[in-house]
Amino acid sequence: MYKNITILVFIVCATLISCAQSPKKNYQGEWVGHLPDKNTFNFKVTIEKQQSNTFHLTIANDQTIIDKKLTSTNKDKIHLNVNQQLFFELEYEEGGKALVGFIKSGKFLYRTRFQRTDTNRYEVDWNPFMVNNSLQSDDIDLYVEHRENGNIAAYPFFGDQRFRGAWTKDFKKEGNIVSFKDGNTGFNFRAKLLVDTIELEILLTDVVLTKTTLTFAKDGWEYTQNPIPQVQNTDTPKQLDDGWATANCKDVGIDSNTLETLISDIHKKELVNTHSILIAKKDTLVFETYFDGFNADIPHDLRSASKSISSAVIGIAIDDQIIESVDQKLYDFVPQKYQYTKDASKSKITLQDLLTMSGGLAVNKEASENTYQNPSNPNSWLQTVLEAPMVKEAGTYADYGSANPFLLGICLNERLNIPLENYMDEKLFAPLGIRNYINQTDDSESVPYFGGGMLLTPRDLLKFGQLYLNNGKWKGQQIISEKWVQESFGKYRRLQDYDDKNEYGYLWWHDDYEVKGKNIEAIEARGAGGQFIFILPALETVVVITSGNFRNRKGNQPRDILQKYILPAIVN
Repeated sequence: MYKNITILVFIVCATLISCAQSPKKNYQGEWVGHLPDKNTFNFKVTIEKQQSNTFHLTIANDQTIIDKKLTSTNKDKIHLNVNQQLFFELEYEEGGKALVGFIKSGKFLYRTRFQRTDTNRYEVDWNPFMVNNSLQSDDIDLYVEHRENGNIAAYPFFGDQRFRGAWTKDFKKEGNIVSFKDGNTGFNFRAKLLVDTIELEILLTDVVLTKTTLTFAKDGWEYTQNPIPQVQNTDTPKQLDDGWATANCKDVGIDSNTLETLISDIHKKELVNTHSILIAKKDTLVFETYFDGFNADIPHDLRSASKSISSAVIGIAIDDQIIESVDQKLYDFVPQKYQYTKDASKSKITLQDLLTMSGGLAVNKEASENTYQNPSNPNSWLQTVLEAPMVKEAGTYADYGSANPFLLGICLNERLNIPLENYMDEKLFAPLGIRNYINQTDDSESVPYFGGGMLLTPRDLLKFGQLYLNNGKWKGQQIISEKWVQESFGKYRRLQDYDDKNEYGYLWWHDDYEVKGKNIEAIEARGAGGQFIFILPALETVVVITSGNFRNRKGNQPRDILQKYILPAIVN
């Protein structure tokens, strides 16, 4: 009898323990931990020429991570491949004082400049998260889920919300180890599933950068941050070596008291997740504030606001006669591999239709970003978009969708004899003095994505707005033709899928604001989460606001800030 009772107690206890540990046993849910060192991702990268076409590459944080001798795949420039995951495409700056170009990792093309420190030695600081003062949180979360095919997917989230986030893919499970990759930064991850914990490793190529132990969070995860203290005020912005002249807002007739109220209301959380606000009036930077750990040196995720930059590059290509005109047909550029998708309706799509969101494809269904960028999509982005059905006749109906500018990037790339990112840098960014940015690529991980997602600093984004306010000129140099700027600001269609039915130019929005009985017209670049350039011709003013309102339906908060605070401070 006692034996039977003992067996029964054992079975009951085993069942209770199994039930109590069930979330851990199948690993579904959130697992939390802490990074041992927030400076792990701050790298010093050194390239030293040795002989002929051979170079010595080292990447180090507090210890050497990568130490390799590599041969350039290009005799005229420096092209180095590290494990086919990390690439360096560089060339000597005139005089050999620097190496300039891109570090390629994942979907990110990091614009970089190696400074010469010795005869044949060049160095640069590189943070793949693009934060220049290390992470401001050591928290890390891993959300684990089971898929229908029996595989396990895992999604890491960093406590420092300034990073745009990981986009993990290529999940593989061998035994109790799940490996995957962040498509953005190119970092590799290994998660070892243990009884009560998960051991997580983060790797650059095949080298472990850091590892931590995660525990199951039955109540979910709330990250903590320790931002560097910042002071916000209406003082004259700092004079930097970036081309901006600065002055005090009072010098150009802007009411500083209203801007002080704006800063106060942000501190009181009446305006949430505002990261930067900058104002330029009469070619001068007069107001600049940053919040939540952002600063003048940290590029911000622009999302769709960079569509307007894509428009500029198309205009430059037309100025250079690489593209004949906006009247050219899409299928004049589509690679032969995808010409089978052409039909009577699609054959009519012009570049102007794409610039005005009037291509006619099902951009909110079969050709939406959620479809062609879906990790489970077996086809290329381009194939998915071109195979999508037409829902409207080309050039007749404006339906906002990223597939339109995405196709523009494909068209231009087909016409160039140099990499698209180099063309963009040479023709647009370098003349503006923009040196610190990320160009995000499409699924090829080589061609810049014209649908959105570039990262620029707010001061550089303000330069781009000023360039358009000045009819294509910056510091006296005509970078874009005045003709293209004026055509870009045209009002071609109304966006039918937006409540306001905004008039739309060449990837530029139009809007109107009422203040003190006056109507103020604005031409705008807009991006999800609250990324805005406001060009206000009547006020000789450009405003840039960046934000982090990606999932709270407050992405239009910058328009409220402009209406309630900035315009009343400027309009007399």
